[in-house]
Amino acid sequence: MKLIIGNKNYSSWSLRGWLAAKQSGLHFEEITIPLYGEAWDAAKLDMGEIAPSHGRVPVLWDGDAVVWDSLAILEYLGDKVGRDRFWPKADDARAMARSMVAEMHSSFSALRTQCPMNVRRRFDEFELHPQTRADVVRILTLWAEARARFGRGGPFLFGTFCAADVFFAPVVSRFLTYAIPVPGFAVAYMQAVWEHDWLQAWVEAAEAEEWVIEQYEGQMA
Repeated sequence: MKLIIGNKNYSSWSLRGWLAAKQSGLHFEEITIPLYGEAWDAAKLDMGEIAPSHGRVPVLWDGDAVVWDSLAILEYLGDKVGRDRFWPKADDARAMARSMVAEMHSSFSALRTQCPMNVRRRFDEFELHPQTRADVVRILTLWAEARARFGRGGPFLFGTFCAADVFFAPVVSRFLTYAIPVPGFAVAYMQAVWEHDWLQAWVEAAEAEEWVIEQYEGQMA
């Protein structure tokens, strides 16, 4: 398998696809294409395999199969290795995890817009827009409910690391970058995600990247 991703410092959806591939336990080759640079434009023109994604990342190649969109990649890999590797086994926990992943996939546009992922940056002070603050409150509410109902088996949202943690990992990065205050339970959860071996490997690689996208480097008004 081959997984095409963008810059590790900036590409939140690439992180989700990459974590899903790691969670699958399957071997894959990682191909990084810097976003918005000459290589990115050339790839969109020259690499016919990514045409179905309209030049978006991540994209998974598996033989003749081409899968784009992080959630589709996760579900495709779940079909290959067994869905229990990604989702809680209990019906009620799995139902909530699926709903949380779907909401993360389709919502929180204010947070995405005002606080783009930037693994390397840290702001001492950051003024959130009201809509962004509402997104943060909703996310914390979801985290609190998942941890209270299903988190007894470990430090992650549903105890053990699962699809929900894959999809909220870039949110953890955003909360750290923009110094967004969170309650104690969320601090503990974020620490568990951030210290996960896979996240640490991603962060180390992001910090070593030389690419800079200026539009994501300044504080968003």
